[in-house]
Amino acid sequence: MTTNLGLSIIITLITLFISLTPTLTKSEEGIDVFLPITLNLTVLTDPFSISAASHDFGNITDESPGAVLCPSSPTEVARLLGFANGGFSYNGVSTIPEPTFKVAARGQGHSLRGQASAPGGIVVNMTCLAMAAKPAAVVVSADGTYADVAAGTMWVDVLKAAVERGVSPVTWTDYLYLSVGGTLSNAGIGGQTFRHGPQISNVHELDVITGKGKMMTCSPKLNPELFYGVLGGLGQFGIITRARIALGHAPTRVKWSRILYSDFSAFKRDQERLISMTNDLGVDFLEGQLMMSNGIVDTSFFPLSDQTRVASLVNDHRIIYVLEVAKYYDSTTLPIIGQVMDMLSRTLGFAPGFMFIQDVPYFDFLNRVRNEEEKLRSLGLWEVPHPWLNIFVPESRIQDFHDGVINGLLLNQTATAGVTLFYPTNRNKWNDRMSTMSPDEDVFYVIGLLQSAGGSQNWQELENLNDKIIQFCENSGIKIKEYLMHYIRKEDWVKHFGPKWDDFLRRKIMFDPKRLLSPGQDIFN
Repeated sequence: MTTNLGLSIIITLITLFISLTPTLTKSEEGIDVFLPITLNLTVLTDPFSISAASHDFGNITDESPGAVLCPSSPTEVARLLGFANGGFSYNGVSTIPEPTFKVAARGQGHSLRGQASAPGGIVVNMTCLAMAAKPAAVVVSADGTYADVAAGTMWVDVLKAAVERGVSPVTWTDYLYLSVGGTLSNAGIGGQTFRHGPQISNVHELDVITGKGKMMTCSPKLNPELFYGVLGGLGQFGIITRARIALGHAPTRVKWSRILYSDFSAFKRDQERLISMTNDLGVDFLEGQLMMSNGIVDTSFFPLSDQTRVASLVNDHRIIYVLEVAKYYDSTTLPIIGQVMDMLSRTLGFAPGFMFIQDVPYFDFLNRVRNEEEKLRSLGLWEVPHPWLNIFVPESRIQDFHDGVINGLLLNQTATAGVTLFYPTNRNKWNDRMSTMSPDEDVFYVIGLLQSAGGSQNWQELENLNDKIIQFCENSGIKIKEYLMHYIRKEDWVKHFGPKWDDFLRRKIMFDPKRLLSPGQDIFN
């Protein structure tokens, strides 16, 4: 459906709603249209609501929906999808023209290329569901082993509610101001993934509204096709309204270290050894970053007296590899902290004298990116285009990737803008029955080129660099998998899902046969 056709359909529907019901209110900002009493829904068409649903964190696309639904219960979402399927009739006559309108769920709008958009259709504002569910948006079980969470809830609110009970989810994204449903529709990865798997591997149960408008509860034993399809399913099979999240013990403090390397081989060796140590003496969090002399060298983590020394190290070597690790503790585990930190200082092959440690509260560590966000917002560099590239690279080819992409492309740019993540994770912590794709090796690397086009930087130049990186991998036979990707050709999606494509297509036919959901992903359009 083209945007213009979608808009005309929505306008037709709104006209129809008005003719069928006397309940219509107008506001100064726009029109709140009340659907027929059998639906009892409110869709918003005012300019502010439409504009807010047209953009995302990527700031590259502008896809206007015809309307926005702000639901007060999951039942309203089910009614909308049932209506979109042709499930409403008046005097026995179907009132919906064909084709029906598309629907997309939107949480915090942190997608990059309009993946949560519904051009000409209806965007469901999932934050409204979380607000309507309060104070029961996050309910921790009596035994503290899980939390039932409204899917529009932000992870930071899950953390706040859980730690009050002395418990916590075990795996996190780096940025906590994302919706639970949003990350579970992709994977939800971060520095704990090597130990506990992505967030989708830590879900016991879901409530989902399928593309048919059917409300279903699913788990590994109940409706498993839907459960495994939805987790990492890019919103193609249903809208998650509730998730039962696994919880563990919440520590109180964190030993947070950044350790600098000038030698890539030592950096790689130490990262891979540490992610193989999943006993009590291993670290709880591991990521890696690159500091390059042609980019902004952020030394704010380090003591003021060492910042000049760190900057000089980067300038001398052009690139420095930052191993970032953390060990959680509280009064009961305090005795082993010294052993872990001693192991790190004695056995790792970092540049001598360049291991730095902070001791911070658990919440502050998990919420660390918020400080960076506030800093960028103050500089006007947050709401700018973000042509990010996130890829998974098999461990067997990471040296080739490093030599060709990091040394061959990134270091030869006039300037780099943003953070480059570079760290390994364990594939055995991922469930292959879920929709998310990863390289078929025991260990693969998470590479995140989190670039921002601020100031005079043209986002298309950065996008061209991304294309060069993808082309290099293609030409070199490096079988990467993209994450948070956006393809526009069916053959690219078929290639991405590989052996899972047939199951992916079968589940689409099973749960969303009219292909109404998440049109912004451009998989079945």
